[in-house]
Amino acid sequence: MANERIILGIDPGTTIMGFGLIKIVNKKMEFLQLNELQLSKYDNHYQKLKIIFERTIELIDTHNPDEIAIEAPFFGKNVQSMLKLGRAQGVAMAAGLSRDIPITEYEPKKIKMAITGNGNASKEQVAKMLQQLLGLKELPKNLDSTDGLAAAVCHFFNSGKVIGTKSYTGWDAFVQQNQERVKK
Repeated sequence: MANERIILGIDPGTTIMGFGLIKIVNKKMEFLQLNELQLSKYDNHYQKLKIIFERTIELIDTHNPDEIAIEAPFFGKNVQSMLKLGRAQGVAMAAGLSRDIPITEYEPKKIKMAITGNGNASKEQVAKMLQQLLGLKELPKNLDSTDGLAAAVCHFFNSGKVIGTKSYTGWDAFVQQNQERVKK
């Protein structure tokens, strides 16, 4: 069993949350699942956050991932969008941390670079490369789920490397690595 692990990749969002799961057996990737959580039908932002938390817990309890890879929010021009995206990411991270699962955060460009070799690749290019790498028969209509899967694959490719990532093994580690965010 020591040569086996499951990685849950998450692309957080308040309209669509994408996720993908891969299993690593003897250093080889196996596709498990990809899907998305449609949140656009909910008007209340706090209700969306609750659903993100519950769905992430459900994924964790169902698949027992050993690690979680999550896409970091990118810095856009719309501050409100950034705030909502950060909350969605935080809630997904809190779900993982509540189950003591190590979390690693990756910048979108790093994920694209790991999958395609191009940090400016389009969602479609990333999805096509994942399709080839994992032998996916077809791609989903929305590519948020492939973005979640890409985070998991990026984490696998970067296993053992600690360049440009933030890794948390629990609340204590998160607080220790983010002293500037702690209110005193």
